[in-house]
Amino acid sequence: MSWGTELWDQFDNLEKHTQWGIDILEKYIKFVKERTEIELNYAKQLRNLSKKYQPKKNSKEEEEYRYTACQAFLSTLNEMNDYAGQHEVISENMTSQITVELARYVQELKQERKSHFHDGRKAQQQIETCWKQLESSKRRFERDCREADRAQQYFEKMDADINVTKADVEKARQQAQIRHQMADDSKADYSSYLQKFNLEQHEYYHTHIPNIFQKIQEMEERRIVRIGESVKTYAELDRQVIPIIGKCLDGIVTAAESVDPKNDSQLVVEAYKSGFEPPGDIEFEDYTQPMKRTVSDNSLSNSRGDGKPELKFGGKSKGKLWPFIKKNKLMSLLTSPHQPPPPPPASASPSAVPNGPQSPKQQKEPLSHRFNEFMTSKPKIHCFRSLKRGGATPEDFSNLPPEQRRKKLQQKVDELNKEIQKEMDQRDAITKMKDVYLKNPQMGDPASLDHKLAEVSQNIEKLRLEAQKFEAWLAEVEGRLPARGEQSRRQSGLYDTQSAPAVNNCAQDRESPDGSYTEEQSQESEVKVLATDFDDEFDDEEPLPAIGTCKALYTFEGQNEGTISVVEGETLYVIEEDKGDGWTRIRRNEDEEGYVPTSYVEVYLDKNAKGAKTYI
Repeated sequence: MSWGTELWDQFDNLEKHTQWGIDILEKYIKFVKERTEIELNYAKQLRNLSKKYQPKKNSKEEEEYRYTACQAFLSTLNEMNDYAGQHEVISENMTSQITVELARYVQELKQERKSHFHDGRKAQQQIETCWKQLESSKRRFERDCREADRAQQYFEKMDADINVTKADVEKARQQAQIRHQMADDSKADYSSYLQKFNLEQHEYYHTHIPNIFQKIQEMEERRIVRIGESVKTYAELDRQVIPIIGKCLDGIVTAAESVDPKNDSQLVVEAYKSGFEPPGDIEFEDYTQPMKRTVSDNSLSNSRGDGKPELKFGGKSKGKLWPFIKKNKLMSLLTSPHQPPPPPPASASPSAVPNGPQSPKQQKEPLSHRFNEFMTSKPKIHCFRSLKRGGATPEDFSNLPPEQRRKKLQQKVDELNKEIQKEMDQRDAITKMKDVYLKNPQMGDPASLDHKLAEVSQNIEKLRLEAQKFEAWLAEVEGRLPARGEQSRRQSGLYDTQSAPAVNNCAQDRESPDGSYTEEQSQESEVKVLATDFDDEFDDEEPLPAIGTCKALYTFEGQNEGTISVVEGETLYVIEEDKGDGWTRIRRNEDEEGYVPTSYVEVYLDKNAKGAKTYI
């Protein structure tokens, strides 16, 4: 099958068909180019997505990625980044191996097609020229034959006429001969052009056109083959990255399989373990005895009894005791009444109740319980030491629980050691450079390095002093923390071995919940709390704001700790309203405050005050 023989007369249609083939090829190139743009945009979006959810450096998010579940998610982000890279590879390969190559091939194809159809048009023009020459010679031959016939007829007519002279007859005869000669010449030319045209026509339809059409056919078949190869390359380029994409997905699966809930649970323990010991049992307080109520071992109030040992802290403890209120405020908070208040007297007259209703003997809960209650009250305070220091984190991390403080201090020591090592490496490098300058003065002045060397040495000394300071704090914390292997045993037997009520230095009494104080584990059984320490430490604290006023309906004599005496008709400030236990906290002046039964006063709350509630 050949276009030259089968389509010898379809020159125009072949020209349109080949142009359509080039258009198809250009359309495919455009398709691949748009696919590469899609791959690039997809890869870019994947990278942006991965970057968006990457943990920020030196942030809390970076610490969260210690957990295996978060590490699996981080591995997924990294694998997605590699996954995006494979789509970029697809785009690059398609651009270089398909788009660029086909674009170059299209230009070559256009030039080749132009050349072939130019040869075809040239052959057409040649055969058309021969045809025109043949037609011209044919018309001339026809005209000369007609002229020869007319000249012959005119000669015969003159020859038959007796009236015509002999000279006229001879002239007509010569004219007829000339015309016949011209007709013969035209006939010869016509015959020659006819043979030439037939030869050219044969060459055109049997040689030139078949050859040109054959070349066009081969060109078109090469174009078709090239499209097929490009489509195959298109698929192969996708197939090449499938193994790497599979490895990315395998990496995600491996990360998912590495998730360890037990390990994450242990990390939670390490992250939030405070180092405190749980409180012991509260002793039974016998209210049937008319004498003074029994003091709980877990209460700080044993420091007020006569002949009872007072809490005493070492020299280092000063300035680290419950830093948010004065001593009397702290004691009133920790010993606020938790028993139902007495009912109001039957008679409003003070004479009806000579001594006033007695405040019940309230049960004193462990220090940690009272502290936790304060922590959960509104407004909620997360760090009491930060209140005293304007919200800044202490340098020794004393605002943290013991275990967390130890970790922070250890981390700080490690960072300082790394900085020291870095400075020492820099000092060694400068020293070596100075030695080189001493041996080769032309390379530089050794004295120019003395200033830099002294500066680095000063930095090293400063960092060492800083490291020693943090190491001392770390040693202090590690010396006060109980041994990890013995912690459970100490927690269970701590309170059972202490029978005397004077020994009430349990774990929560030795260590404040914010980790700002831990007592040395020594053989001392007595710890004193000096009132002067509280006063010196908290003189600059601001009192709690008043949330309203109240008027005493009855006289109440607060004889027990945490209560305050009021006189009927007296007006006082309310600083803490009744929380459902029947007691209201009031203030007479800056240093005199306490609890009174809610039924003994009429409360007028300021609706605009912070923490005030509106009762309907």
